[in-house]
Amino acid sequence: MTTQTKSSKFIEYMKIHLISLNQDLEMNPESINVIDIPGQIYATEHLLSVATDIMNDNLQGKGY
Repeated sequence: MTTQTKSSKFIEYMKIHLISLNQDLEMNPESINVIDIPGQIYATEHLLSVATDIMNDNLQGKGY
């Protein structure tokens, strides 16, 4: 089993999250023309929450 650092775990999480966002965009292509500032804020808050959980070894935290 490969041991991952906290930062590599977070990077892997962001990659998976990005795949999910791209899949959502594929299902709703007209949304590409919309700038969603509240959505971007929410996404950033979510990533920060996950990063904090990972850094604190709280793998059952609210970010996941």
